[in-house]
Amino acid sequence: MPLQLTCFSLTTVNHVAHLVLNRPDELNTMNPAFWRELDEVLTHLQQGGDARALVISSTGKHFSAGMALDVFGGAIQMDDKSAEGRAAIFDLLTNMQATFTRMESLRIPVIAALHGGCIGGAVDMVTAACIRYASAEAFFCIQEINIGMVADVGTLQRLPKLIPLAVVKELAYTGRRLGAQKAMQYGLVNEVFETQEATLAAAMQCAAEIAAKPPVAVWGTKQAVNYARDHSVEDSLRQMGWLQGAIWSNAHVREAVTAMKEKRAGEFPSLAQLKNFSEFS
Repeated sequence: MPLQLTCFSLTTVNHVAHLVLNRPDELNTMNPAFWRELDEVLTHLQQGGDARALVISSTGKHFSAGMALDVFGGAIQMDDKSAEGRAAIFDLLTNMQATFTRMESLRIPVIAALHGGCIGGAVDMVTAACIRYASAEAFFCIQEINIGMVADVGTLQRLPKLIPLAVVKELAYTGRRLGAQKAMQYGLVNEVFETQEATLAAAMQCAAEIAAKPPVAVWGTKQAVNYARDHSVEDSLRQMGWLQGAIWSNAHVREAVTAMKEKRAGEFPSLAQLKNFSEFS
């Protein structure tokens, strides 16, 4: 059954999934439907075996202006009048954080193609991606401090793993904009391109290269890199031994080497489709 999406469009061609934020008139802000649909898309991609890489891009002036401000006055009521209400804020945020964590832990690599403003919640979102490309006019802004709150859906936890801590503090305390070129110098952005079109083309090319590799080896590489980021070298090496022992394939190595020698694309099986336990009879 196809997904019914209003905030995004999703296509998959040659094992590359392309998710596009498509509410340009609203600056691709994040309303409740955004979170609901993003969860649905990520679950769809996680369970399917066809897509081998995911590119996320956007439309209009900005990649995303972050959380829709009218949400705080309408759809989401934050009760700060009682201990019970404040406890519920924790549970609400945990649920929202889980969406971007789901993106970070997706079985396939995620590449963000950014243009214009990447503001507030959009920074939370793209820090959960594996690779970020940006157009020359793109900028990042931890907008939350400018509206009297703390960034709370992943920026302050993931950004220090990507750029110097002092830079994170400067951006988080002041709400200043970080331009694409400086973002590349700091390591947040892999490469900067002149136009939005060139940025997307580069992201799609990178995704195509990834999709040509053995999917299970890409899966294992993502597992290892993400684990190593948050664990000691000793623990990560031990995890690597277990991981390699679980997914090693002589057939994949032979096919990859043979394909290189014969100057052709390798042929590799897709990841297995997944089911929730509740779907089994």
